[in-house]
Amino acid sequence: MNCRESINQADRPLEEALLNDWHVVATSEEVVPGKLVPTMLFGRELVAWRDSAGQAYVWEDLCIHRGARLSKGFIQSDRVVCPYHGWNYDGTAQCVLMPASPNETPMKKAKAIPHHVKEAYGFIWACMGEPANDIPAFPEWDDPSYKKVVCGPYEFKSGYRALENFIDPTHFPFVHAGVNGIMDQPDPIGPYDVFEKNGGLATSEVQVTQPYGDPREVPVMAYYAYQCLRPLVAYFKKRVVITDPERASEGSPDDRFCTFFTAQQVDETRSIVRICCAMNFSPQPTDADVRRRQDLVYAQDSAIVNTQRPERIPVDLRMELHHRTDLLGQKYRMWLRNMGVSYGTV
Repeated sequence: MNCRESINQADRPLEEALLNDWHVVATSEEVVPGKLVPTMLFGRELVAWRDSAGQAYVWEDLCIHRGARLSKGFIQSDRVVCPYHGWNYDGTAQCVLMPASPNETPMKKAKAIPHHVKEAYGFIWACMGEPANDIPAFPEWDDPSYKKVVCGPYEFKSGYRALENFIDPTHFPFVHAGVNGIMDQPDPIGPYDVFEKNGGLATSEVQVTQPYGDPREVPVMAYYAYQCLRPLVAYFKKRVVITDPERASEGSPDDRFCTFFTAQQVDETRSIVRICCAMNFSPQPTDADVRRRQDLVYAQDSAIVNTQRPERIPVDLRMELHHRTDLLGQKYRMWLRNMGVSYGTV
């Protein structure tokens, strides 16, 4: 058993559905050459860094020699240098220099503890186990007709509750009054279908009225189609129809606004949400326009979601009350339970 396997088995082992999955631990912009970026996932302290060729790495934030945090060190010549005794680790995680004995070849066991890493959609992804699947698909990322903007980070207590909020349109008129809904005229939510798709969950379209439905600050009728892709990754594709007759010419029947949602579960009751928005409007909004609206919406969300009790999401449906309009949320909780997800849940 190697060091990574030993850590994965220590204390309370992380369930396979999470351990062997991909999780966002930083944005691509956060991890620049020459900088060590400390981060945490499921209570595990990690460090992300990038070499001069642009390759990203995510390791345990631990020097195998005396347990110091590598993130307190520095990068020199594409090597991570431990702050305690100066041991140098190269991109393979192997120690290649022990300054106290510079002419001695470090032992093979003198290695940092690396994790699987991929970079996609403007995010750094890590898998602490053995990847069971590829990173979830974001169809619009490679479509040049869509503008893409990474937004966040946004702090939430529970990544699962944040995701459930993301896939719940019934809170729009109250949490996002004047933006995603109208408090005095909340939309009745009609029946919709939830079905399995590519190992996850997906819905038919859900129709809602939005006075500020996208970065153009124009009233729209929005038709949301949601997907739960992983326990902490979700997505929606929103068809938007401008409802103001005087501005209808600004739109097209093909207008879409999509959001790819990720949650990094830092520990049992802390998470970081990062999203990537994709839109094909013409003319396209600026990055600042997109981020301004998302910052507003997610601040409103976190102000309410972070008051929910218990902070860890219940996967036993009997612990909270449900309505037919909560169908996707119910299915999501059942899906988590059936996968055996217990970290951050009750």
